[in-house]
Amino acid sequence: MNQARLERNGIAFACMILFVASLGGIFEIAPLFTIENTVEKAPGMRPYTPLELAGRDIYVREGCYACHSQMIRTLRSDVERYGHFSLAAESMYDHPHQWGSKRTGPDLARIGGKYSDAWHVAHLKSPRALVQGSVMPGYGFLAENRLDTQSLAPALTALSRAGVPYSDAQIAHAEQDAVYQADPDALNEDELIERYGDNVQVRDFDGNPGRVTEMDALVAYLQMLGTLVELEALNPEEIAR
Repeated sequence: MNQARLERNGIAFACMILFVASLGGIFEIAPLFTIENTVEKAPGMRPYTPLELAGRDIYVREGCYACHSQMIRTLRSDVERYGHFSLAAESMYDHPHQWGSKRTGPDLARIGGKYSDAWHVAHLKSPRALVQGSVMPGYGFLAENRLDTQSLAPALTALSRAGVPYSDAQIAHAEQDAVYQADPDALNEDELIERYGDNVQVRDFDGNPGRVTEMDALVAYLQMLGTLVELEALNPEEIAR
């Protein structure tokens, strides 16, 4: 009877819907304000370098998430195929995360270091030349597109406001750090490592020295995936699970 009366009273019914929806929103949003306390620290985890962040943005822009997940579940089949299951800390700086559930292509959570840079470049240019029967489109144009480095500092600034711990120095040097990471001949590797740590890969990712391309950025991002966390430094019982 109470439900029937509520449904006949439009204002009360609308207020009840708003109240219930607000509760759901609070339950989803509130934990984000305590992420520093609820996500266990993982040795080696750091924010993306400017070049890796640019690659991630290209990954999102090109819709790679539609066919590739980045979430290795604790299922035996997942772990045996892809490696150690994903940790919450590995996506704590993702806005938004790339977990996904669609696997038209393989999961990419631990793709870093599995193949060479040259393999990634060739695969992105012509997927079926390396993987027979692949339905992935080609992305050869990324090797022709010069990377827009001027947008990196604003991107880091926006992420810092969302809670990613980018320092003022990292934001100020974002544009040059992207160039440093893709150009080992620049001889500024020490500066980059000082700002982001020892686990930064510095090299010419696309095999085309002299210019930093979107291919450099995407390959740098792919080669970083799954390589930051020092899994061997975690609780041995956690790794064996």
